[in-house]
Amino acid sequence: MATTEQTTGTHPGSSHANDCTLLPDALLGHIRERFHYVEHCPYAGKRIFLENAGGSLTLKSVVQRTADIAAIPDNEHRDNPASQALSEIVNQGRKDLTTFFGASNGTLFGGETGTECLFRIIRTAALNAPAGGNMIACEIEHPATFDASAQWADRTQREWIRIPFDAHTGRVTATDYATHVRPDTRIATILHTSPITGQTMDIGAIAHQIRRIAPECFIIVDGIQHAPHGYLEIDDYDVDAYVVSLYKAFCRFNNGYAWLSERLNTIDHDRLLSKPKDAWELGSRDPSALAGASAVIDYLDWLGSHVTTAESRRERLIAAGTAIREHEQALIHWLLNGRNGLKGLTDYPQVRLIGEKDSPYREGVVSFEVQNMDAKQLVSRLGERGIRVHARSNDVFSGNILRPLSMDAVTRISVAHYNSITEIDTCLSVLSEILESA
Repeated sequence: MATTEQTTGTHPGSSHANDCTLLPDALLGHIRERFHYVEHCPYAGKRIFLENAGGSLTLKSVVQRTADIAAIPDNEHRDNPASQALSEIVNQGRKDLTTFFGASNGTLFGGETGTECLFRIIRTAALNAPAGGNMIACEIEHPATFDASAQWADRTQREWIRIPFDAHTGRVTATDYATHVRPDTRIATILHTSPITGQTMDIGAIAHQIRRIAPECFIIVDGIQHAPHGYLEIDDYDVDAYVVSLYKAFCRFNNGYAWLSERLNTIDHDRLLSKPKDAWELGSRDPSALAGASAVIDYLDWLGSHVTTAESRRERLIAAGTAIREHEQALIHWLLNGRNGLKGLTDYPQVRLIGEKDSPYREGVVSFEVQNMDAKQLVSRLGERGIRVHARSNDVFSGNILRPLSMDAVTRISVAHYNSITEIDTCLSVLSEILESA
């Protein structure tokens, strides 16, 4: 495994113009047809959805499939055909998620949310790790890991070490972790992609450095923001836990899902005592939630079949993730640099961007502040013109990231693979009216 950071399958490609590869128009049209509310909001009317980091659009197949299964009154483990069918749906969902994660071993479980899964995993690891030592988190992380790590370091009387991130690049590297990890580091958390800075981290390289210094450290990854922007490679990361929330990856709001390594999945944890030692789910599963997960992965399989001739489902998921990443990078490039006479965000001197303009690690998100303009005001003005974006403020969710950047609030534009270059053009045109008049 590489010890230095590289632009691999887990990272977006370069945002330079000669690397921009949009999905073919015909295929993009078929993609957009598969999602609800692509061009209009049921409450606000016609709009362009560029707030995907807060939750993606939902596949029509997910809504239909989950509704069909949710209507069935039977439970699993009964002697009737409906019960047996539901068990098959649950098992297929787990199998599909395992393929999605790219995991050949370990345990998969669902929880209330991705945040709940992360809190539970961090708590369990902290209670089982050898006494003493320290726990490490990076200031770029979402509270799902940052706050959980702080709380359980305090509750288990361990030192809590905070790794600062690079305010210029908006990310943290393997070298940064190596500087702070010690042989007695018990637990380390990593954010795969930041929903604020838009930058992705090299999970494999960071994990390698942690293992080099503290081989027995539990490594726990928040992959919630990364999941819709590429593909996962659990077998290559050498981590102990990885968590996603599928509402950010084309599913409806339901469970978060966690993968656990074989060294973590059987440590002492909350479970029914008669269950296997690697059982983490408490109570009955919602078969419709697993059906929704399968519908998402069926969609990615379908998309992959249009960009590769590979025969295996896993290979088609990788191909889909690669095509998604390249399309989004093209949209981001033109959003930053402009095109066809339209100015890009970086052409305005009053705009301050988080992260480097041509960062090869930017993934789906552009966050920025405008001098002498409140971020929420800009969001409102864009909304009045049919552009749906969001503001992130110095609050419980984003304060630990914005404070080191000396920012009170930023406007966030976040794209997904179903967005079109025409939508980016419209956004740039509206931005030009607002920014130049200001």
